Amino acid sequence: MGFYRRIRELREDHDLTQRQLAAKLNMTQTQYFRYEQGYRDIPTDILIALSQMYHTSTDYILGLTDNPGKPK
Repeated sequence: MGFYRRIRELREDHDLTQRQLAAKLNMTQTQYFRYEQGYRDIPTDILIALSQMYHTSTDYILGLTDNPGKPK
């Protein structure tokens, strides 16, 4: 599973709209949309912010593991 599917699932699991999440990340909804659709690679700082926001590992977001456990 690509990271773009994971970030969409995580956003939906937390009942957030793209606009709400983009605001939390200090970006436009269009910019976030491009990450979620896989049109653009996700920058490291955004990846880290998402993992902290969702209390999961960057490996989970990137699809390197299916274990969404909290990072150490």
